[in-house]
Amino acid sequence: MAAHLSLRHLLKYFDTQKAVDDISLEIEKGQIFGLLGPNGAGKTTLIRMITGIFYPDQGEIYFEGKKFNPIKDVARIGYMPEERGLYKKMKVGEQALYLAQLKGLSKSEAKGKIENWFGRFGMESWWDKKVEDLSKGMGQKLQFVTTVLHDPSLIILDEPFSGLDPVNSNLIKDEIFRLAKEGATIIFSTHRMEQVEEICNHIALVNKGKKILDGTVQETRQQHKQNVFQIEGEGLLKIDRASAPFTVLKEAEHAFTIQRKEGLSNNALLQYLINEGVIIHSFLEKLPSLNEIFIRLVEDSPATRTFEH
Repeated sequence: MAAHLSLRHLLKYFDTQKAVDDISLEIEKGQIFGLLGPNGAGKTTLIRMITGIFYPDQGEIYFEGKKFNPIKDVARIGYMPEERGLYKKMKVGEQALYLAQLKGLSKSEAKGKIENWFGRFGMESWWDKKVEDLSKGMGQKLQFVTTVLHDPSLIILDEPFSGLDPVNSNLIKDEIFRLAKEGATIIFSTHRMEQVEEICNHIALVNKGKKILDGTVQETRQQHKQNVFQIEGEGLLKIDRASAPFTVLKEAEHAFTIQRKEGLSNNALLQYLINEGVIIHSFLEKLPSLNEIFIRLVEDSPATRTFEH
């Protein structure tokens, strides 16, 4: 499948500092792609190049199979930045109409789409409210609506769940899944790793402007596993620790968390336990969470920049 968005060897300098250092990514149509990294890693600079706010110093961007044209293609992109861009003194309805028309919709077309989205999100009574009177969560819902109401083929969401309660978080999440199922490509940037595991098909991690990880969520967890197992059974405490082919990380009377030694297969470990007289109730390999992988990779690489782009 041809990439919906292709980034090829992007490079961006600020003074003598490389904010983005030779990053390439292939993002397929309909994919929910997690763009991850600590503060100052280069995520926002990368997003600003994708949206045409910045031009790369080197490298190329291809959008929908053609070289990216910021003037023409920006209308096909919806961008919800972490720093919200709503005009506080405007009324909610006027704000939504204004932003929709900036994206090329006629007033009547925009009004119809806004009414549809407001109905979906229970926002019908908000039309004449001033933006400054909205709570953070209400403002977040409005920002999401104004990001997607022109039916963009590429949607970029930077911390979309900030300030939302669980009910409205689920509402936004369901819409993200629906939009992706209908063919929209979504780039999702957040610091909440549990949301990434739940929502994203594919992830990339950047640090100090470089890409240090790129793969599906399941592949990433498999590649970074550390031979850790959770075992429940009877007879675990009788095993001779000195000769055992594993290290006990955590224990209770009928449950152990262990790390098997290199060179021993999973089947051989299970057979060893059976031979030692352990009655196995549960034998489960524990894959690391994305949060654990994120911390490990970032801490193992050089310190992140002190400024943020």
